Amino acid sequence: MAEHELIGRVEGLLDRCESLPDPVARELALETVQAVLDLYGAGLERIVDRVGGLQTMTLASDELVEHLLLLHGLHPVGVEERVRDALEGVKPYLGSHGGGVELVGVRDGVAVVRMQGSCEGCPASAMTLKLAIEDAVLKAAPDVERVEAEGDPGVTPSEGAPLLKIELVAPAEPEGEWAPAGSLPQLANGGTLLKVILGEPVLFMRLASGQPYAYRPRCPGCEGSLEGATLEAAGLLGAELACPGCGHRYDVVRAGRCVDAPELQLEPVPLLEDSAGLVRVAVQPAGVR
Repeated sequence: MAEHELIGRVEGLLDRCESLPDPVARELALETVQAVLDLYGAGLERIVDRVGGLQTMTLASDELVEHLLLLHGLHPVGVEERVRDALEGVKPYLGSHGGGVELVGVRDGVAVVRMQGSCEGCPASAMTLKLAIEDAVLKAAPDVERVEAEGDPGVTPSEGAPLLKIELVAPAEPEGEWAPAGSLPQLANGGTLLKVILGEPVLFMRLASGQPYAYRPRCPGCEGSLEGATLEAAGLLGAELACPGCGHRYDVVRAGRCVDAPELQLEPVPLLEDSAGLVRVAVQPAGVR
């Protein structure tokens, strides 16, 4: 039986225990489960002590074993270190939009991050936190209950779903989905490309530096489509996207902020590119929003 099926079976049985009509039977069942967990936790702790740090690190690379180690507070890597490593993975996306993220700290199961650069105060920062940062952090550190942006009242943290319902949360699913967009060979020589991902149009572009970007293809100035918009170099590493309808120009590197009307801004789409050049974007399927 696959590990996710095992976890689901255990959670189902726990739900049945909690719904027993007899309070004495219910308390006895849950106490028995906790006692069994404590017993196996004590045995696992002895195993970890015997095998040492290096072997435990190897064991922790297995997802199911990692969950057990987390469940009993025995993971060899501290939670803050795991969160920092996760943030390193999303920094390329944030950096592509002129922003960044820094871990403030992890307190009482809450990872507090500080948005930097263009991400600070950006209208899309809540979406960025939800779809890029939170997803990465909760997968790397499922013992973190939620992620919050420091000083950002617009962010509503999401709660993770309990794993075994005993002080451990599983990675929360983002409101959108990370969907593959391919290697975008049409952008090998730069320019823009409109693709439909999960039923939603996304405008892709790749600068001379090779860095890919993705935005919703709607101009906030004229409400027209940005399909066919020209991409022109600006400065040493920058680029501007010119709307074919109204001519407004948007700074691609700086989160799509309008050059000639600062109150306007494109909607960035979270994008990650792996070492093989394959691109993924976080979008909500058509009809969900």
